Amino acid sequence: MPFWGLQKQLGIDVDSFLLRQSMPQPHGQAAVCHAFEREWVECGHGLGQTRARRECQLEYEDFMECMKRTKLTQRLRMILEQRDKMIKQGKYTPPEHHMGKEEPRP
Repeated sequence: MPFWGLQKQLGIDVDSFLLRQSMPQPHGQAAVCHAFEREWVECGHGLGQTRARRECQLEYEDFMECMKRTKLTQRLRMILEQRDKMIKQGKYTPPEHHMGKEEPRP
């Protein structure tokens, strides 16, 4: 029975997001997270899957953070919550241009 590229035929992308960094990039420039992916692949090269999961956990976490930016968004959310809290307490007043009150333009 021939192998059919079902994902390609249906136009879905389930598991190739991890391979995007290694693919040829437009204009020949390396992808943003290419260095993190390379460290992760080099760490796990020659190890079994179980051992690589244990020993290369830090490299994998760095790669996933670069791809998804979860820690960055969490930190930004905390900063915005702290700002809103300070505004409610009256300890901070944002600049007028942050409040939507711009100076009239000529």
